Amino acid sequence: MTLAQKLVARAAGKPSVTPGEIVTCKVDLAMVHDSSGPRRLKPMLERLGARVWDPAKLVVITDHYVPGYDEESRKILRIARDWVKQAGVERFHDAEGICHVVLPERGYLKPGMFAVGGDSHSPTGGAFAAYMFGVGATEMLGVVVTGEIWLKVPHTIAMHFDGELSPGVCAKDVMLLLIGRFGLDGGQYHAVEYRGPAIRRLGMQERMTLCNMTAELGGQTGLVASDDVTREYLNADVEIWDGDAGAAVLAEHRFRAQDIPPQVAAPHSPANSRPVSEFREKLDLAYIGACTGAKLADMRMAARVLKNRTSRVPLLLAPASRRDQETAEREGTLKVLLDAGAELLPTSCGMCAGYGDRLLAENMIAISTTARNFKGRMGAATAQVYLASPYTVAASAVAGRIADPRELLQ
Repeated sequence: MTLAQKLVARAAGKPSVTPGEIVTCKVDLAMVHDSSGPRRLKPMLERLGARVWDPAKLVVITDHYVPGYDEESRKILRIARDWVKQAGVERFHDAEGICHVVLPERGYLKPGMFAVGGDSHSPTGGAFAAYMFGVGATEMLGVVVTGEIWLKVPHTIAMHFDGELSPGVCAKDVMLLLIGRFGLDGGQYHAVEYRGPAIRRLGMQERMTLCNMTAELGGQTGLVASDDVTREYLNADVEIWDGDAGAAVLAEHRFRAQDIPPQVAAPHSPANSRPVSEFREKLDLAYIGACTGAKLADMRMAARVLKNRTSRVPLLLAPASRRDQETAEREGTLKVLLDAGAELLPTSCGMCAGYGDRLLAENMIAISTTARNFKGRMGAATAQVYLASPYTVAASAVAGRIADPRELLQ
């Protein structure tokens, strides 16, 4: 079996499963945030007269409406804070960062788990060899009440990367390349597994970016087999989960990692990606934020470019979690970014999800480390957003136009 089949079989309590088969899986963990969670679950649970099946298996994280910036956002946060007490949910993380980063950094994800999240970027959990995917509020209600969910066993699409990524190239570039080549539905709502020596060389936060943006590739989940890198991140002797050699896959695509140049996606889709050399647009703003672009590893990338340099355009920095921000501050990474002119914003989804009071103005041209650049998502519909890696965003901030980070890393 593939890694995906093994994970689903375990959750379904079966010795094996076959792609296309319908199974019922027991959920090891469910995650919701302030936008997808209590404000939607509370009224439905009350109408049903139902309770949370196992409060110890539900994690609630506030990140979308943080910090409360108007009466509506403050009300939504109050609902979340009050409901977790009523429901007996102790795994509540309030304003500690973006859910997809807080969940693994708090040790909730382990290889072999089957998990669901109330957010489309929940496939992030697959970086830990956990089967995790996003569901809507109604499906999440079923999970929260029963602890189970049905699933059509997916095929696996294998993305194999030989060699090693070049300096100035990272997981974000890999994903923009894949999305540009295969489109927003290239994953066909199957499991996309990232394999090969180049993937094994990536740290956990880079693997998280790969699995996270499987959502933009159209997969149900993204997966990376667990190994010593996983163990080191979790600081635990966790089980190794991997697929069987020779297990049948729907498709396998092979790449030479060293041949991948930095990528940029033009407005208004992640699928509009091309090599950075094809862009020279002047910029009004640079944004380092989101679960795909402001983790500790991402801030370190940006700092390598920005050290002893100054941004020519307004540069906004919204670290992905409070813990990553504190680490960046201790080690000096944050100081490099601030010295380059970055303005520090709260650790929340913020502009990436179109929340808060710092959104893109009319006709603004921005480059961003976010996962999506759909029209109007980050502010005004007339704004144009280019997607890129932390390396490329930092280099572009210094140049005042879209620029190749490799020129500043030599």
